[in-house]
Amino acid sequence: MDNDNRKIKSISDSVTECMHIVKHEDINGGSRLFGGKLMQWMDETAGICAMRHSGSLITTAAVDDLQFKKGAGVGELIVLQAKITYVGRTSMEVRVDVYSEDIKTGMRHVINRAYFTEVCIDENGTPIEVGFTVRPESITEKAEWDGAIKRIQIRKKRRSEGY
Repeated sequence: MDNDNRKIKSISDSVTECMHIVKHEDINGGSRLFGGKLMQWMDETAGICAMRHSGSLITTAAVDDLQFKKGAGVGELIVLQAKITYVGRTSMEVRVDVYSEDIKTGMRHVINRAYFTEVCIDENGTPIEVGFTVRPESITEKAEWDGAIKRIQIRKKRRSEGY
């Protein structure tokens, strides 16, 4: 980060929020939001955030710490919020928080969270440098950056072990 000559964007520049209403075709046999559908929405939201930050095409390379905390049913409003937590040379990490929002009160309850690794690519699918970096400013942003570095180290270790 210190010898990086790329232009800097703030983390707030690419914050992305997407919303969905859970419909009958989104539920599983237990009448709850199908996890695969939620993962699709999360991947799309992370991708939009990464494209907004980088100004490039992207592809998802990894998902870490996917945590299903609570289910959602038909008619519930689902809010997905994504933000950049780390920028490397060709990849970025995006945190996606998912909430169920009470349409009467506006209260939100966390139902899921995950970290997505998004890689910038050219038209041929070849990785390219991320056009912009970030400079974490708040304590929370710095903690997210440090957490991303730990997740990268864990992924590298697992890959070396054959996972």
